[in-house]
Amino acid sequence: MVNGERVYTRPYIMDKNLGSAVDLDKIDLPKTNADGEPVIEPTQEQKYIFDLRGWLLIPGVLNEDEVAEMREFCLRLQHNPESIPVHERNTLGGPLQRLADHPVIVGFMNEFVAYPGLSNQDCYGFRQESSHLFYRTQGQGKFGPHNGGGMLRFPGDSHTYNCIPGKANSGLTRVVWELNPVEKGTGGTLLVSGTHKGVFAAPDSIQDPNSPLWETYSCPAGSLLFFTEALTHSATAWTNTKNDRVAIFSCYNTVNSKWHNWNPPAELVATMPTKRQTLYRPVHAQDNLLNGKYHG
Repeated sequence: MVNGERVYTRPYIMDKNLGSAVDLDKIDLPKTNADGEPVIEPTQEQKYIFDLRGWLLIPGVLNEDEVAEMREFCLRLQHNPESIPVHERNTLGGPLQRLADHPVIVGFMNEFVAYPGLSNQDCYGFRQESSHLFYRTQGQGKFGPHNGGGMLRFPGDSHTYNCIPGKANSGLTRVVWELNPVEKGTGGTLLVSGTHKGVFAAPDSIQDPNSPLWETYSCPAGSLLFFTEALTHSATAWTNTKNDRVAIFSCYNTVNSKWHNWNPPAELVATMPTKRQTLYRPVHAQDNLLNGKYHG
């Protein structure tokens, strides 16, 4: 504390060569998204919660008009895909494309996923590596716990979580847009807080979806859920009788890592703003920076 105010010290992040530190003043993370909207950085409380629990829910990110537009496209995609051009029959089609680098997502990825040496104002330091629609009616969805222990996994696994005082990095990171309301205990994603840092094997009770180890959430339509894939989590049956689940599940990763066998249609990517296209660039580090050069 200095003069009654909390002081946050800067982390020492080791650079590529000879143990030198990354120059934090020269990190050039994008301040706007591909639509020119200012990036929304996570608050200190949000960063603390995500590191503590391994997941973070931000309610009501989208307004009512945005939710209606996005949900309508998802319902067409689910029930009437023939009404959509072939290359847009996916969760990057139509208005959904804007969600890929929404200002809240860019801010979160800049903090927890981006590789700073491969980032600038024209180029994201992270990739989107999958995106799918989860449409569930009553009874759909199956319990199946998986993942955990991300701090002890080898890097090639992608399901990693690393941290030092003042900085954390989440390897493969899940983003969920909930486009319909979710009532707690009626089918939202189940999560076991803290297991991304767990060092013990899970107990048998983890196989019981009613175990108090499991946590879940309620949220209005247009909410955004982040969780590290290193966290123990599970789907569960959708039991909400008021509405179906309409959710977009996406994964983000560093620019030199890839877990999923997925790529968006090249025809669709070609229509995107140039900065958004960098979300889908080749998976490597050397010279993988748009309009700049990495001097690592």
